[in-house]
Amino acid sequence: MTEAFFALHHDLPRQGPGSDATTRRLLELAGPLPERPRILDAGCGPGRSALLLAEATGGRVVAVDLHRPFLEHLDRQAARRGLSGRITTVGLSMVELPYPAGSFDLIWAEGSAYAVGFGTALRAWRRLLAPGGVLVVTEAEWTVPAPSPRARAFWDAAYPLRDGAGNVRAARDAGYRTTARIELPDGDWWDEYYTPLARRAADADPDRPGMHEALAATREEIEQRRAHGTDYHYAGYVLRPENDPENGTPAMTDWTTRPETPDDIAAVREVNLAAFPTAAEADLVDALRADPGAWIDGLSQLSVT
Repeated sequence: MTEAFFALHHDLPRQGPGSDATTRRLLELAGPLPERPRILDAGCGPGRSALLLAEATGGRVVAVDLHRPFLEHLDRQAARRGLSGRITTVGLSMVELPYPAGSFDLIWAEGSAYAVGFGTALRAWRRLLAPGGVLVVTEAEWTVPAPSPRARAFWDAAYPLRDGAGNVRAARDAGYRTTARIELPDGDWWDEYYTPLARRAADADPDRPGMHEALAATREEIEQRRAHGTDYHYAGYVLRPENDPENGTPAMTDWTTRPETPDDIAAVREVNLAAFPTAAEADLVDALRADPGAWIDGLSQLSVT
C-alpha cells in the first residue's frame, strides 16, 4: 500500500494542503530573516516550498525527506531554476537530524509534521534553531467543538486532531510561543492538491498491488474534506522558542483567526478609520478589495476572541 500511495502522489505539484500564496504569507509573517538565512525544509516532499524559499530569501535550504524519488525530483527542479547551489537534498528522517544545535535560522514544515506528530516534531526541531530563529509549521485542526461523527471517526483513526487552542498549548508545552496563526484558505490550495490527486486516482490501475486500499484512503480523504470541511481546517503557525532573548515578540496564545466575510467589511473599515489619523488607509483597503487583480480572498484575517 505504501508503494501504491507513492505511485498515486508521484510528480504531483503538492503532497498536502497548501499553496504558493500561503507559503509566501507565512514567510512574510516569519520575517524579518537574516540576509542569507539557513533554512531547513523538514519533510520537503518534492520541494515546492523549498524552491520558493530559496528564491524568495536568497538563503540556503537543506531539504530533508525519506522518499528518494521526491528528492530526485527536487534536484531536477533546482537545476532547472538555477538553484542547485542553494538547495541540498538529504535522505533522512525529519526528526533524526545530525546537525549541531543552532544550525538554522528558519525551519519549515508545510504539511509534514503529522507524519511524526505535532508535539514530537516541535520538540525535535527546537534545538536546531539559532538565536532569533523561527519555526513555520502547518497542521490540521478542529474548527467546531462537536465535529460530525463521520469526520471524528475518520480523523481519530488517521491522526487525532486538536483544536487551534489545543495546538497553541501543544506548541507552548514544546517550548515555543505562537507569534502568528492563519487558516489556509481552501480556495488557495484545493486545485493545487486535491484536484490533481483526484485525477491521478481516476487514472490509477486498481489491480496494482496495494492500489485498492490506497485509492480507498485517498477518495475518503477528499470526500471528508468536501462533505465535512467546516468541521476542520488547515492552519499555519509561526513559532519562536521561549526564553530566547532575540525573540522578544509577545505571544499570541489567546488569539485565533478566521478569513474576512462580506459581513465584516463595514466593521473592518471602522477599525481602520479608528486606527489611523486619516481615512487614507481605510480607503486603500477598500480599493484593494474592489480590485480582483490585487485582492486575494482568504488572506484578510480577523482575530476572534
